[in-house]
Amino acid sequence: MTALAVRPGSSRQLAGTSILLRFALRRDRLMIPVWVAVDALMVLSMPGTLEGLYGTPAERADLIRQMETNSSLRAMVGPVFGDSLGALTAWRVGIYAGALAAVMSLLVVVRHTRDEEESGRQELVASGMVGRRASLTAALLAAAVANAVLALLLTVGLAARGTAGALALGLGIAGVGMVFATMAAIVAQLTESARLARGLTAAVLGTAFVLRAAGDSATDDGSSVLTWLSPLGWLENLRPYASERWWVLALLAGAVALQGALAYALAGRRDLGMSFLPTRPGPASGRLGSAGALAWRLQRGGVLGWSIGFFLAGVVYGGMTEGAADLVGDNDNARRIFERMGGQSGLTDAFLAAMVGMLGLIAALYIVASVLRLHGEETSGRAEPVLANAVGRLRLAAGHLVIAFGGAALIMLLAGLGFAVGYGKEAGPILGACLVQLPAVWVIGGVAVLLYGVLPRAAMAAWGVAGAVLLIGWIGPALDVPQAVLDVSPFGHLPKLPGGSMAWGPVLVLTGVAALLVACGLAGLRRRDMTT
Repeated sequence: MTALAVRPGSSRQLAGTSILLRFALRRDRLMIPVWVAVDALMVLSMPGTLEGLYGTPAERADLIRQMETNSSLRAMVGPVFGDSLGALTAWRVGIYAGALAAVMSLLVVVRHTRDEEESGRQELVASGMVGRRASLTAALLAAAVANAVLALLLTVGLAARGTAGALALGLGIAGVGMVFATMAAIVAQLTESARLARGLTAAVLGTAFVLRAAGDSATDDGSSVLTWLSPLGWLENLRPYASERWWVLALLAGAVALQGALAYALAGRRDLGMSFLPTRPGPASGRLGSAGALAWRLQRGGVLGWSIGFFLAGVVYGGMTEGAADLVGDNDNARRIFERMGGQSGLTDAFLAAMVGMLGLIAALYIVASVLRLHGEETSGRAEPVLANAVGRLRLAAGHLVIAFGGAALIMLLAGLGFAVGYGKEAGPILGACLVQLPAVWVIGGVAVLLYGVLPRAAMAAWGVAGAVLLIGWIGPALDVPQAVLDVSPFGHLPKLPGGSMAWGPVLVLTGVAALLVACGLAGLRRRDMTT
């Protein structure tokens, strides 16, 4: 632990913070740049897209009129506060960019706090000359660095549209990120499980999105009490490029300061490795009779959360289908984007296919997270006691993979049911459209299995693969990228349903590719040393 030695004059509580910060940034040298790049590209690509969609003042005025009367679309993206391209950019992607910054921040903080304690590494670090609050401070500073870089990129990239608006949007998105970073710091003190800490903080983020959506559907100016209860609503009411309300930044800063102070107070009042909400002890006699039952016990909360989220998303998107057709109207550019995403079978079917495709892309994130639970069990040392019994590696892996691949099928099925409820039409075609996304989702899961089994140290790169696929599927059609680029993603080869014709060839090929990737990953897992 000589690397953690500090100067005698350093503060006792924060001793070693700078070294831990450098270590955290080194560990996240891939994860943070990927998250920042995806978030920044999503925002910076939007002005050019919107200029092609709403290039004239008349088209932008018509858009604002449509948003004033369409509550379902306001629930999805919020109200419009200005007709400039900068204001439309903040309207179209500001909320989602803030949500992405929040997810990035909570992952960084939990990774360098509760994850470290749960694995036992924090106890080793704490045995050196490290202050009691150094790890928490380093985690928050790592999140602050990531959000500061994101804010800088957005400010510089959008400055041509107006410096004040660009600065407001960049600071607002970074502020939302730091609100959830400090929220994660609090939750990490309350729970003993890193998985639970991530899940609870993500649930708070989901609640914030629902509150904002409910408030925006009720009013067209962001003035609802429900909107103001959500940090995402604060970002919206900052109004970049539309007579900025700079005082809203004080709300974000105040929330960060209060939550940070509470996290520091809690960190100083508990023992290392413990929490204020300790995990309940299990029964005296074991109830888990197989590796599959253990995998289900570990992942059931995640499956439940994703299932509820996908069903509700299906209800929301299904309910706004008719409104989306009215919004697009005679805008040929918008129609072409939906047709590139969802096929040439009519605007309503194209919109449904595009939204189903988006949920398929998000389902790829679920399957990567579920597969990589195996990696987490191995690196934390929890897999070793299981394998010491009469349980082989393939049996251990099979339990988690059944939940990963079967869970993907479950959440897409529930999304289809949600679409049927929200849209109010026959359920068969939309259910088929949701299920046809599965081969592409399984391919991404197969990549994660392959990386984990063959190159475990590179297993986290599966997140980069999923992020790249999400970026291609979300932004590619709007930027009118060549079809060859869209075909890099397995989702680019799927039939466009509903409305299009069913093509079994690509579906069967992708399913076969997914099976081959899984087989190769399991073969690698069977031959390699564990925890290497």
